[in-house]
Amino acid sequence: MELIRPSSGSGPVIMGVLNVTPDSFSDGGQHHTSADASSHGLALFGQGAALVDVGGESTRPGAVRIDLETELARVIPVVSALSAAGVAISIDTMRADVAKASVAAGARMINDVSGGLADPAMLDTAAELGVPVVLMHWRGFSEHMNELSHYEDVVSEVRDHLAGRIEAALAAGIPADSIVVDPGLGFAKEADHNWQVLSHLGTFTALGYPLLVGASRKRFLGAALADTAGTPRPATERDAGTAAVSVLCAQAGVWGLRVHDVQSTADALVVLHHWQEAQRD
Repeated sequence: MELIRPSSGSGPVIMGVLNVTPDSFSDGGQHHTSADASSHGLALFGQGAALVDVGGESTRPGAVRIDLETELARVIPVVSALSAAGVAISIDTMRADVAKASVAAGARMINDVSGGLADPAMLDTAAELGVPVVLMHWRGFSEHMNELSHYEDVVSEVRDHLAGRIEAALAAGIPADSIVVDPGLGFAKEADHNWQVLSHLGTFTALGYPLLVGASRKRFLGAALADTAGTPRPATERDAGTAAVSVLCAQAGVWGLRVHDVQSTADALVVLHHWQEAQRD
């Protein structure tokens, strides 16, 4: 199955976030039934999401893992319903068994925040399934994520880690044109680390693989948008900041943007497109 590519002149692919969870950091519990989740997924698609990223396990800092059966019960009905409706789905999972069942239900991509490290069978499974895979920078499970945010040089360390995951994926038989990399904003990273990564996106695009960025509503944006008393902006009020990051990422040549509020990022990319077209005249 081929990787979805941006349409000419449209900017990066937009991946809409659909968390079928009770505890995700920004929208946990909002779409926890299959019907609610499917309805929201259709809305994201209608707003311009080229992919809807369905996840049944929260990966917010401090989150405790759920069992396989719970994850399957959350995501498979939603993947099936949305795929039947013509929506392109990526499955956000660290488990090979969930990836396999989701692709059987119609998913077109695997988005593994562990980059194939959490489940030793993941890369072989992705190669066998023949679908593109997102490999993210990852240092450990969410329960202990905040203890792992120590770097000498975050940009070079993330780059080298991603290069290693690319090598592992190729060795497993995943074709080069089916690999996407993600620097993992917010995963075992403090606010300054995230800004350093964002300000050096060229380092990651230079790896030669499509780059996915997921800045949406994350804690470092909340800190940047804090009020005069230093109180971080609530997660659901960070979409304007997210859209600004989306524009900057588009200018840096990223392949995709993973966002909760598809409409604001889609609108921002339309404005950027018109700006760039006017500059060419």
